[in-house]
Amino acid sequence: MSDQKTIDRWNKQAQFVLEGRKIKSVSYMSDKEQENAGFYHKALVIELDDGTIFWPSSDDEGNDAGAIHYQKAGDEETILPVI
Repeated sequence: MSDQKTIDRWNKQAQFVLEGRKIKSVSYMSDKEQENAGFYHKALVIELDDGTIFWPSSDDEGNDAGAIHYQKAGDEETILPVI
């Protein structure tokens, strides 16, 4: 289990990067982006209004693309898969 200092640190980082931002664009990686990342699969790339881009990874080392799990209010959990 993570200690509270670690949780607080990463909460602050996530808030700094994401809070108040708007999503500018969403698309799956191009073949070139996938190749540059060294991924076997394409991840979803999300670009924010400040130019920040992010994508899910299968692990902390960035070894391959990762899925995004989400749940809209009142709906069942689902995913945006790797392709």
